[in-house]
Amino acid sequence: MSYPQPGAAPTPPPPVCPRHPDRVSYVRCQRCNRPTCPECQRPAAVGVQCVDCVREAAARTPANRTIFGGVARQGRPVVTLTLIGLCVVSYLLQQVADGWTNALYFVPYFGEQEPWRFLTAAFLHAPNQPFHLLFNMVALYSVGPFLEQAFGRWRFLALYLLSALAGSVMFMAFAAADGGWFTGLYGASGAVFGLFGAVLVVLRRVGRSAGAIIGVIAINAVLGFVLPGVAWQAHLGGLIVGAALGAVFAYTPRARQHLAAVGASAITLVALVAVPVLLYAQHGFFG
Repeated sequence: MSYPQPGAAPTPPPPVCPRHPDRVSYVRCQRCNRPTCPECQRPAAVGVQCVDCVREAAARTPANRTIFGGVARQGRPVVTLTLIGLCVVSYLLQQVADGWTNALYFVPYFGEQEPWRFLTAAFLHAPNQPFHLLFNMVALYSVGPFLEQAFGRWRFLALYLLSALAGSVMFMAFAAADGGWFTGLYGASGAVFGLFGAVLVVLRRVGRSAGAIIGVIAINAVLGFVLPGVAWQAHLGGLIVGAALGAVFAYTPRARQHLAAVGASAITLVALVAVPVLLYAQHGFFG
């Protein structure tokens, strides 16, 4: 009688990386125990972890935030540099593109039909005065990175854009009062003054001396009345809105910082839209 002889046990396939099935890997992740190839390995305190476990752990880790609720980031002030870049590119286009300035600078009379001018004017500067651009960009870079780091990127961008918009709205309000409907406005000064107002509030909030920024605001306020062609109305509008938003961002308790920042930004935007609408209706622009 003969008995069947057992065959050799099948050899299990070699372990492969789940993300790269064509790569054999005998190294396993310390968290999920899956094979992980050299490209997907990340050093850990003991052994290695796969890139998926590292990403999952990072997503569950609360972001490091400043006392004002902004995400603490290292590296370049991306928003500040982007705003400066947009202003510089726009200035170059003012030199070479016919009609660029005329299409974007703010004139109260044209704002009702072309509302983008309320904001785009903040990215234009006097075409034949490069120091107008230079002074505003130096001022933006001197305070922008500080506020961007303190408030976080989206709060800082909201602060800048709403301050720019407030400058145009305040300029229009005075134009409606004195009949200057055809007086033009361009420059980032309204937005920059909004940043000045926010810096003043932040410095007071953290107990630091605000003498330097008060001096800058005072000097620029005087120059606005002494030098011809300076739109002090836009400076005033930006300063008021920047200080108001800065106060909300800086003084709201941590548990309600995000909600308060979103709410304050939305309310400010609604108010800055409502004022021109009411002024235009009051002066018969809507039929």
